[in-house]
Amino acid sequence: MSALTALKLVTAKRPQSASPLVQRRNKLSNQLWEQIELARASADGKTYAPTRLRTVKDKLTGARTTVEAVKRVKQWWFVADNGKVCLQVRYGTRVLELAKGKNSIEIANGAELLSVLEIVKRSVESGELDAQIETASSAVRARFLK
Repeated sequence: MSALTALKLVTAKRPQSASPLVQRRNKLSNQLWEQIELARASADGKTYAPTRLRTVKDKLTGARTTVEAVKRVKQWWFVADNGKVCLQVRYGTRVLELAKGKNSIEIANGAELLSVLEIVKRSVESGELDAQIETASSAVRARFLK
């Protein structure tokens, strides 16, 4: 019992579900984590191929089996005409507008890409891009209403 006395004990209740805003923020944060891993792998000259479980139906027997499949991760950065690397933050298929009329982050070279991705991930987690995420999410929801 003496080991527990050194710890701070509190009464806490686990939340049942996160708000939709927090869920969207976490989704974008996870996508940014994948982009960071993709950038690290390409900087090291390796490939990044995360796997996920898929349910596949056998054509002959009709039985469903779960198999591990490679998840395709598209990179969000590209080299612009001026030779600098541009990074676009995406939510689903939408490119987020980071500032009024600006949708890309210009980076001097590929070496700075990791640090910029980590800065963007921290800003998403702190809630700085919540308005842009909400705009993209409402555009996605509007397409379902048609």
